[in-house]
Amino acid sequence: MKFAIFLSLLTASAMAADKPARNETSVVLDATGVKNLGVETTAAEEAAFERTVFVLGEIEHTCESHAVLSSRVAGRIVEVLQHEGDFVKKGELLVRVESRQPGDPPPVIELKAPADGLVIRSEAHLGAPVEPDKELMEILDLSTVWVNAKVPQHQASLLAEGLAAKIRVPALGPDEHVATFVRLGVGSDPAAGSVEAVFELPNPGNKLRPGMRAELSLIASKRDGVLSVPRESLQGDRSNRFVFIKDYELENTFVRTQVSVGEISGERVEITAGLFPGDEVVTRGAYALSFAGKGSASLKEALDAAHGHPHKEDGTEMSAEEVAAAANGGGDDGHDHGHGATSPLTLFLAITCGVLFVLLLALPFFFRGRAKA
Repeated sequence: MKFAIFLSLLTASAMAADKPARNETSVVLDATGVKNLGVETTAAEEAAFERTVFVLGEIEHTCESHAVLSSRVAGRIVEVLQHEGDFVKKGELLVRVESRQPGDPPPVIELKAPADGLVIRSEAHLGAPVEPDKELMEILDLSTVWVNAKVPQHQASLLAEGLAAKIRVPALGPDEHVATFVRLGVGSDPAAGSVEAVFELPNPGNKLRPGMRAELSLIASKRDGVLSVPRESLQGDRSNRFVFIKDYELENTFVRTQVSVGEISGERVEITAGLFPGDEVVTRGAYALSFAGKGSASLKEALDAAHGHPHKEDGTEMSAEEVAAAANGGGDDGHDHGHGATSPLTLFLAITCGVLFVLLLALPFFFRGRAKA
C-alpha cells in the first residue's frame, strides 16, 4: 500500500513538473486576442523546394517586335483612324493619304498595319504632308517581351539554355510569371560585377511594358519532398530560430518551437529538424507573438510591440484620454509591494507536501492498529 501511495504521488509530481516546460513555451490568447493580432496559420508541408537566386531586371521589347508604318507615295493625310496608345491588328486600316498624282478626284492610298501591336509613336496628323521617307507610326508587338537581367558574374554558370526564372513586376502587383533564359546580353558591368542575361516572357494581356522594373528569382536547383514553411513564420536570429505551432489540444494556444533551418529560398524556408508534416505554423502574427512573455502571454505587450502604440489588456486600442490617464494615474502599476501571486505549481507542491506529511504521521498508528488486531 505504501508503494502504491508513493507511486501515485510520484506520477502526479512528474506530471506537474512537466507542465512548466510546456507553459514556458506557450502563448495563450482568447478569441479576441487572436483576432486583434491577426493570427493566421498554415500547415508545414513536404513538397518541391526550389533554390533561387534573386536578381533585378527590366522589361524590353524583342528585336523582332518593332514595325514602322510609312507611305510609298507623297501626298497629304486625309484621315487618321488609329492613334498613339491603340492596339492594332495586322492589315487593319490606320491612315488614308491623298496622293499628289493628278486625278479628279486625286487617288487615295490606304495605309494598313504591317503587324499586330501597340502604337507607341504617331506622326500622322490630319492634313499633314506625307513623304516616302517619313515614318508615320511606330508599332510594337508586345505578345512576347524580354527581361534584361543583371546577373552577378559568380552566378553566371547557372545561365544554361532553358533555365526558368520566376518574375514579379512590382507595378503590376504580386502575381508571378515564368520566363525562360534565351541568351546572354552583349555587355557586362565590371564595376557592378554583373553580366546581362535575356529571358523571354509571354505577355498575353499586353500589360507588361518596356521600361518596367522586374524582380527575378532564378531557379538554381529543385528538390522534391522537402519540409518547408513560409518565410514569415520563421522568427529569431541565426543562433536561435523558432516558429509558433498551433497547440493540438488547447484552443487559441501557440507553442514556441525551436527549429533547424536548411536553405532559405524566396518565400519558403527549409526545416531540417523541429517540425513534422502537418504541423500548423503561425504565418501572419508570428512576429507579434514573439514578443509575448513566457507562460500565459500578455496580449497587451504583444500588440504594443507589434503596432507601436498602447493597447488595453483585451487587445483593443486605447483612446488618447485613456493613454493620458494611464500615464498620470498608473504610478502603482507594475509594483507588487511584496505580495507576489502564487503560481499553480507552487500551490500544487505545497498541497502534495502537506498530504505526504499527514500520511507519514498516520502510518505508524495504522500499522500499530493492525499489529494489535
